[in-house]
Amino acid sequence: MRTINYIVIHCTATQPDVKIETIKRYWKENLKWKNPGYHYMIKADGQIVNTLPIDQVSNGVAGWNSQIINISYIGGIDKSNHPKDTRTEEQKKSIVKLLRELKSKFPNAKIQGHRDFPNVHKACPSFDAKKEYAGLLII
Repeated sequence: MRTINYIVIHCTATQPDVKIETIKRYWKENLKWKNPGYHYMIKADGQIVNTLPIDQVSNGVAGWNSQIINISYIGGIDKSNHPKDTRTEEQKKSIVKLLRELKSKFPNAKIQGHRDFPNVHKACPSFDAKKEYAGLLII
């Protein structure tokens, strides 16, 4: 298993009803990525979908991916394509559940948002993940 130093929260920067297959097709056809951008994607109904085994490297944060597990909720923009926290209550609960599971496996990993990395100039995940999950307890 690779060394995991970060668990990173993202948004897909899409409307909340976009299908995972549509996002995966965009990665492959437009970005020419061999691997998905995230290890986990969380649908609006809270369903957690594992899109890549965590022992493999995804494409979430350029230059950092070898030490990251990437999680994204589907959504993150308003109808005008501006950054907005669109997480449903179900997504919020699923993110916390998944973070607790991952922190139990990787207790030293820092939880933060994509925007918290150096030289990242985007709002992703459209909320302050570092602050929101700072006090997350492992149950």
